[in-house]
Amino acid sequence: MPRVIDADVQEILETNLDCTPFILAANILVNKVLGASGLDEAHLKEIERWLAAHFTCMMDPHEREAQADTARSQFEGAWGLGLDHTRYGQQVKILDTTGLLSATAEVAAANVARRTAAVRTVTREE
Repeated sequence: MPRVIDADVQEILETNLDCTPFILAANILVNKVLGASGLDEAHLKEIERWLAAHFTCMMDPHEREAQADTARSQFEGAWGLGLDHTRYGQQVKILDTTGLLSATAEVAAANVARRTAAVRTVTREE
């Protein structure tokens, strides 16, 4: 059962999306990766909240910079991949004092890069 509800995520992320699917995903990941880490429930709850905000923001990017006279705008996601992609993911990295979520994200990113390279190789050979 998730440690957070939609209202918890909405406190740190303004969005019109229902955060429930992202909360469920965050809960699964936190339980799997950090469940036996020794972190207390309050700590896990806060990590889960920020991770759910990260997942939500991936589907609903937020403006992080705007310039009125030139109509220039930049959106969340310009920082990097994985947890570095949003300010919420970066907060997860700070909150996860075990480093386990960051390590998991790095492995996942490496796997995606490897699969993408393999697909490009197969496509070029055809």
